[in-house]
Amino acid sequence: MTSHLLLSDVSKQFSHDQAPALDAVTLDVAAGSCTAILGPSGSGKSTILRVMAGLDPVSSGQVFVDGVDVGGLAPERRGMGMVFQRPLLFPHLSVLDNVAFADRVAGTGRAAGRRNAERYLEMVQLGGYGRRSVRELSGGQEQRVAIARALAARPRVLLLDEPFSALDPELRADMHRLIDEIRAAISPTIVLVTHDRDEASAVADHIAVLHEGELLQHDTVDAIYNRPRSLRVSRLMGGLNEVPGEVIGGAHVSAMGAVPLDDARRTPDGRATLVVRQEALAVRATDDVHPALPGVTEFAGVVAGIRHLGPRRLLTIALAGGAVELSAELPPGQAVGVGSPVGVTLPRAVVSTVPD
Repeated sequence: MTSHLLLSDVSKQFSHDQAPALDAVTLDVAAGSCTAILGPSGSGKSTILRVMAGLDPVSSGQVFVDGVDVGGLAPERRGMGMVFQRPLLFPHLSVLDNVAFADRVAGTGRAAGRRNAERYLEMVQLGGYGRRSVRELSGGQEQRVAIARALAARPRVLLLDEPFSALDPELRADMHRLIDEIRAAISPTIVLVTHDRDEASAVADHIAVLHEGELLQHDTVDAIYNRPRSLRVSRLMGGLNEVPGEVIGGAHVSAMGAVPLDDARRTPDGRATLVVRQEALAVRATDDVHPALPGVTEFAGVVAGIRHLGPRRLLTIALAGGAVELSAELPPGQAVGVGSPVGVTLPRAVVSTVPD
């Protein structure tokens, strides 16, 4: 259940008069890892999953599993397990026989298939539910059964197509914990399609950002958030801060001043945009800006706007007399109002630049 998956220069075009749904995508998913494919509606997320599963043929390129090109194999011979947004359980079968279905199709005896199914029901925390009708299950339980059924087929790669999007937030959090537990138990290779940034970062080791059929970046969760390769990636990941300027000798220079950069996060000298996550900025109410501490840069600003985000608040802070505005998330308990003077700290470790 742990295989290396590689898409090599894969394109998919459904008709000649339409733009490609996938455009020369190369995606390398290590054995035992979990990659979340993230993008807006219409970006090609479900298409890339269907290409992996063999439900849609590629227009060009290759799909490899453990180094073997599976392009010529039928879906049922690729060893892919797939879970959709809807559980698609068999209503005429019990929970146990739903999970045992793959074994029964493969010729395994009923008793052996059911014993194997019990193991996977235990894994998804539904031990003892085997005799129930699927009509007796809640939505979250149905998805657990669908995951158990997919795992019981012992797939080489588990494909999840937005399987938790119809669940309420608490159930979704439960399912995220379940995926963590499954990974700890059997280390399957997982590809998850989602449009939810929080879900991607909660479940996956790596995120692949897809937009209009183009793979913009495939990287660790931390790198996708804090070291985006382009403004498109930064924006798709919800980044709000973009400061135009120029990289000169290891610092980004703009209307708000000079911000020193880590060598690993700087672009070559020239025009570049500074990006920093709104969650990464530290804000303190003050009339004074202290001398910069090692590894941080601090600027004086004024709160120009406040938007409430549940218990947190999103501040708009004007710097350099209003020439630059930054967004910063403020945790509960800090008392600031519109017009308040503040100090804004930019930790060097979370500041990055992308070339213009």
